[in-house]
Amino acid sequence: MPDEVFDPKTTALVLIDLERGVVGRDLAPRSGAEVVAAGARLASTFRAAGGTVVYVHVLLDEILPLPVDKPRAGGGTPPPNASELVPEAGYQAGDLLVTKRQWGAFYGTDLDQQLRRRGIDTIVIGGIATNMGVESTARAAFDQGYAVVFVEDAMATMTEELHRFAIENLFPIIGRVRTVEEVVGFLGR
Repeated sequence: MPDEVFDPKTTALVLIDLERGVVGRDLAPRSGAEVVAAGARLASTFRAAGGTVVYVHVLLDEILPLPVDKPRAGGGTPPPNASELVPEAGYQAGDLLVTKRQWGAFYGTDLDQQLRRRGIDTIVIGGIATNMGVESTARAAFDQGYAVVFVEDAMATMTEELHRFAIENLFPIIGRVRTVEEVVGFLGR
């Protein structure tokens, strides 16, 4: 998209892990509440433009506990409502809801099929965590031929260093990094 205008008919907003068990964690460079507010604003703008809005949530109690050197934070059994989207995220009837059981939103889900049925060729992505769920989903999107736009101020992770590394080193070589204001402007709203 050289002219930086998104066609809402072929562009989907994909918001990763805006759920109770993730949003409340200590995050950087912004809080979970700030990421949720930015995501809700983007979702509202996409809907108003006639675009596709996708919320992805992970079933935290179904993530396969494989042997690792550094276990994930918050291990143990999550509370019963941990995988529910926070109401402030703005999920509405008509939005797509994708349930995953790992970091990325493509593997083992119907996300690709849902996007292709709608003629989507570009995804705008944000959520938590920058270098985990967002990055894993974006890498798979890139591998499958989707253009990817990262909304830097609509994502966060465990440390600012991890966030910056992905934003500055990885994301620019597999997509475009923009702000909420820029994306809203590209949709003409």
